[in-house]
Amino acid sequence: MSGLALYTYFRSSCSYRVRIALHLKGLAFESRYIHLLRSGGENWKPEYRRQNPLGFVPTLIDGSQSITQSLAIIEYLDECHPDPPLLPKDKRDRAWVRALAQLVASDIQPLNNLRVLDFLKSQLLANERQSQNWYKHWVEEGLYGVEALLRNHRKARSCCHGDTPTLADICLIPQVYNSKRFDCDLEPFPIVQRIYAYCVKQPAFQAAAPENQDDAH
Repeated sequence: MSGLALYTYFRSSCSYRVRIALHLKGLAFESRYIHLLRSGGENWKPEYRRQNPLGFVPTLIDGSQSITQSLAIIEYLDECHPDPPLLPKDKRDRAWVRALAQLVASDIQPLNNLRVLDFLKSQLLANERQSQNWYKHWVEEGLYGVEALLRNHRKARSCCHGDTPTLADICLIPQVYNSKRFDCDLEPFPIVQRIYAYCVKQPAFQAAAPENQDDAH
Protein backbone atom coordinates (compact mmCIF):
# COMPACT_ATOMS: atom_id res chain seq x y z
CA MET A 1 0.00 0.00 0.00
CA SER A 2 1.41 3.40 -0.96
CA GLY A 3 0.17 6.89 -1.56
CA LEU A 4 -2.24 6.97 1.37
CA ALA A 5 -4.04 10.25 2.02
CA LEU A 6 -6.27 11.10 4.97
CA TYR A 7 -8.88 13.83 5.00
CA THR A 8 -8.77 14.94 8.61
CA TYR A 9 -9.55 17.67 11.13
CA PHE A 10 -7.38 18.03 14.20
CA ARG A 11 -10.26 18.05 16.72
CA SER A 12 -12.28 15.27 15.11
CA SER A 13 -12.13 12.25 17.41
CA CYS A 14 -12.94 9.97 14.46
CA SER A 15 -9.97 11.38 12.53
CA TYR A 16 -7.86 11.08 15.68
CA ARG A 17 -8.65 7.33 15.80
CA VAL A 18 -7.45 6.78 12.26
CA ARG A 19 -4.30 8.85 12.81
CA ILE A 20 -3.46 6.64 15.80
CA ALA A 21 -3.93 3.49 13.72
CA LEU A 22 -1.77 4.84 10.88
CA HIS A 23 1.03 5.73 13.29
CA LEU A 24 0.79 2.40 15.13
CA LYS A 25 1.21 0.70 11.76
CA GLY A 26 4.11 2.98 10.83
CA LEU A 27 2.38 3.98 7.60
CA ALA A 28 3.29 7.16 5.77
CA PHE A 29 0.30 9.25 4.70
CA GLU A 30 -0.56 12.67 3.36
CA SER A 31 -2.83 14.76 5.59
CA ARG A 32 -5.50 16.73 3.74
CA TYR A 33 -7.07 19.17 6.15
CA ILE A 34 -10.81 19.78 6.21
CA HIS A 35 -11.79 22.58 8.58
CA LEU A 36 -15.20 21.80 10.08
CA LEU A 37 -15.91 25.41 11.11
CA ARG A 38 -14.26 27.67 8.54
CA SER A 39 -16.55 29.11 5.83
CA GLY A 40 -19.53 27.25 7.23
CA GLY A 41 -17.62 23.97 7.19
CA GLU A 42 -15.27 22.91 4.41
CA ASN A 43 -16.67 19.40 4.75
CA TRP A 44 -19.93 20.53 3.11
CA LYS A 45 -18.25 21.73 -0.09
CA PRO A 46 -19.13 19.71 -3.23
CA GLU A 47 -15.51 18.80 -3.96
CA TYR A 48 -15.17 17.06 -0.58
CA ARG A 49 -18.62 15.47 -0.68
CA ARG A 50 -17.57 13.71 -3.85
CA GLN A 51 -15.13 11.83 -1.62
CA ASN A 52 -17.53 11.44 1.32
CA PRO A 53 -21.21 12.01 0.46
CA LEU A 54 -22.17 12.63 4.10
CA GLY A 55 -19.50 15.28 4.47
CA PHE A 56 -17.86 13.65 7.48
CA VAL A 57 -14.21 13.19 8.34
CA PRO A 58 -12.15 11.09 8.14
CA THR A 59 -11.91 9.74 4.63
CA LEU A 60 -8.97 7.55 3.64
CA ILE A 61 -7.77 7.55 0.05
CA ASP A 62 -5.79 4.53 -1.12
CA GLY A 63 -5.17 4.86 -4.85
CA SER A 64 -8.60 4.95 -6.47
CA GLN A 65 -10.28 3.64 -3.32
CA SER A 66 -12.11 6.08 -1.03
CA ILE A 67 -12.98 4.64 2.39
CA THR A 68 -15.21 6.31 4.97
CA GLN A 69 -16.14 5.56 8.60
CA SER A 70 -13.27 5.40 11.07
CA LEU A 71 -13.76 1.80 12.26
CA ALA A 72 -14.04 0.53 8.69
CA ILE A 73 -10.85 2.41 7.79
CA ILE A 74 -8.98 1.01 10.79
CA GLU A 75 -10.01 -2.57 10.10
CA TYR A 76 -9.06 -2.09 6.44
CA LEU A 77 -5.60 -0.93 7.51
CA ASP A 78 -5.34 -3.87 9.90
CA GLU A 79 -6.21 -6.34 7.17
CA CYS A 80 -3.75 -4.80 4.71
CA HIS A 81 -0.98 -4.44 7.31
CA PRO A 82 -1.53 -7.08 10.02
CA ASP A 83 1.64 -6.27 11.98
CA PRO A 84 1.22 -5.00 14.63
CA PRO A 85 -2.32 -6.36 14.96
CA LEU A 86 -5.05 -4.10 16.30
CA LEU A 87 -7.35 -6.99 17.19
CA PRO A 88 -6.58 -10.06 19.33
CA LYS A 89 -6.23 -13.51 17.78
CA ASP A 90 -8.84 -15.18 19.98
CA LYS A 91 -12.36 -14.68 18.62
CA ARG A 92 -13.82 -14.01 22.08
CA ASP A 93 -11.18 -11.40 22.81
CA ARG A 94 -11.80 -9.83 19.38
CA ALA A 95 -15.49 -9.58 20.19
CA TRP A 96 -14.74 -7.94 23.54
CA VAL A 97 -12.38 -5.39 21.97
CA ARG A 98 -14.89 -4.59 19.25
CA ALA A 99 -17.67 -4.21 21.82
CA LEU A 100 -15.71 -1.65 23.82
CA ALA A 101 -14.68 0.20 20.66
CA GLN A 102 -18.29 0.32 19.47
CA LEU A 103 -19.52 1.49 22.86
CA VAL A 104 -17.42 4.59 22.27
CA ALA A 105 -17.93 4.90 18.52
CA SER A 106 -21.66 4.11 18.45
CA ASP A 107 -23.06 5.01 21.88
CA ILE A 108 -20.99 7.95 23.16
CA GLN A 109 -19.40 9.93 20.35
CA PRO A 110 -22.37 10.28 17.93
CA LEU A 111 -24.47 12.02 20.60
CA ASN A 112 -21.79 14.65 21.09
CA ASN A 113 -20.30 15.39 17.71
CA LEU A 114 -20.27 18.86 16.22
CA ARG A 115 -23.45 18.58 14.16
CA VAL A 116 -25.49 17.42 17.19
CA LEU A 117 -24.18 20.23 19.39
CA ASP A 118 -24.85 22.73 16.59
CA PHE A 119 -28.42 21.41 16.22
CA LEU A 120 -29.03 21.75 19.95
CA LYS A 121 -28.01 25.41 19.79
CA SER A 122 -29.44 26.47 16.45
CA GLN A 123 -32.69 24.49 16.32
CA LEU A 124 -33.53 23.69 19.96
CA LEU A 125 -32.13 27.01 21.24
CA ALA A 126 -29.97 25.39 23.92
CA ASN A 127 -27.60 27.82 25.58
CA GLU A 128 -23.93 27.06 26.23
CA ARG A 129 -24.57 25.65 29.71
CA GLN A 130 -27.33 23.35 28.44
CA SER A 131 -25.14 22.19 25.58
CA GLN A 132 -22.30 21.44 27.99
CA ASN A 133 -24.67 19.53 30.28
CA TRP A 134 -25.85 17.44 27.32
CA TYR A 135 -22.26 16.61 26.39
CA LYS A 136 -21.22 15.71 29.94
CA HIS A 137 -24.31 13.60 30.61
CA TRP A 138 -23.85 11.28 27.64
CA VAL A 139 -20.08 11.04 27.98
CA GLU A 140 -20.17 10.24 31.68
CA GLU A 141 -23.02 7.74 31.26
CA GLY A 142 -21.09 6.00 28.48
CA LEU A 143 -17.84 5.93 30.44
CA TYR A 144 -19.58 4.16 33.30
CA GLY A 145 -20.18 1.34 30.83
CA VAL A 146 -16.57 1.43 29.63
CA GLU A 147 -15.26 1.35 33.20
CA ALA A 148 -17.48 -1.63 34.05
CA LEU A 149 -16.28 -3.56 31.00
CA LEU A 150 -12.66 -2.87 31.92
CA ARG A 151 -13.16 -3.73 35.59
CA ASN A 152 -14.62 -7.12 34.65
CA HIS A 153 -12.06 -7.91 31.97
CA ARG A 154 -9.21 -9.92 33.45
CA LYS A 155 -6.94 -9.05 30.50
CA ALA A 156 -7.14 -5.28 30.97
CA ARG A 157 -3.66 -4.10 31.96
CA SER A 158 -1.69 -1.13 30.60
CA CYS A 159 -4.17 -1.03 27.73
CA CYS A 160 -7.80 -2.08 27.46
CA HIS A 161 -6.70 -5.57 26.43
CA GLY A 162 -3.20 -6.55 27.50
CA ASP A 163 -0.19 -4.26 27.24
CA THR A 164 -0.34 -3.24 23.58
CA PRO A 165 -2.94 -0.95 22.01
CA THR A 166 -5.93 -2.41 20.23
CA LEU A 167 -8.96 -1.00 18.46
CA ALA A 168 -10.47 -0.40 21.92
CA ASP A 169 -7.68 1.99 22.96
CA ILE A 170 -7.75 3.67 19.55
CA CYS A 171 -11.39 4.59 20.19
CA LEU A 172 -11.16 5.27 23.91
CA ILE A 173 -8.23 7.70 24.01
CA PRO A 174 -9.73 10.34 21.64
CA GLN A 175 -12.99 10.19 23.59
CA VAL A 176 -11.23 10.76 26.91
CA TYR A 177 -9.14 13.54 25.34
CA ASN A 178 -12.30 15.37 24.29
CA SER A 179 -13.97 14.62 27.62
CA LYS A 180 -11.11 16.38 29.40
CA ARG A 181 -11.44 19.34 27.04
CA PHE A 182 -15.12 19.64 28.00
CA ASP A 183 -14.33 19.29 31.74
CA CYS A 184 -16.19 16.03 32.23
CA ASP A 185 -15.86 14.39 35.64
CA LEU A 186 -13.46 11.48 35.14
CA GLU A 187 -12.91 10.71 38.83
CA PRO A 188 -15.35 7.76 38.81
CA PHE A 189 -13.30 6.07 36.08
CA PRO A 190 -9.87 5.16 37.52
CA ILE A 191 -9.17 2.34 35.04
CA VAL A 192 -10.05 4.58 32.10
CA GLN A 193 -7.75 7.27 33.49
CA ARG A 194 -4.91 4.78 34.02
CA ILE A 195 -5.13 3.47 30.46
CA TYR A 196 -5.37 7.00 29.06
CA ALA A 197 -2.27 8.09 31.03
CA TYR A 198 -0.31 5.14 29.63
CA CYS A 199 -1.43 5.43 26.02
CA VAL A 200 -0.91 9.16 25.58
CA LYS A 201 2.78 8.65 26.41
CA GLN A 202 3.25 6.24 23.50
CA PRO A 203 4.81 7.70 20.33
CA ALA A 204 1.95 6.76 17.98
CA PHE A 205 -0.63 8.41 20.21
CA GLN A 206 1.54 11.50 20.63
CA ALA A 207 2.02 11.83 16.88
CA ALA A 208 -1.75 11.57 16.37
CA ALA A 209 -2.73 14.02 19.12
CA PRO A 210 -4.77 17.05 18.02
CA GLU A 211 -2.23 19.60 19.24
CA ASN A 212 0.48 17.98 17.10
CA GLN A 213 -1.39 18.33 13.79
CA ASP A 214 -0.43 20.99 11.28
CA ASP A 215 -4.00 22.33 11.20
CA ALA A 216 -4.18 22.76 14.99
CA HIS A 217 -4.98 26.25 16.21
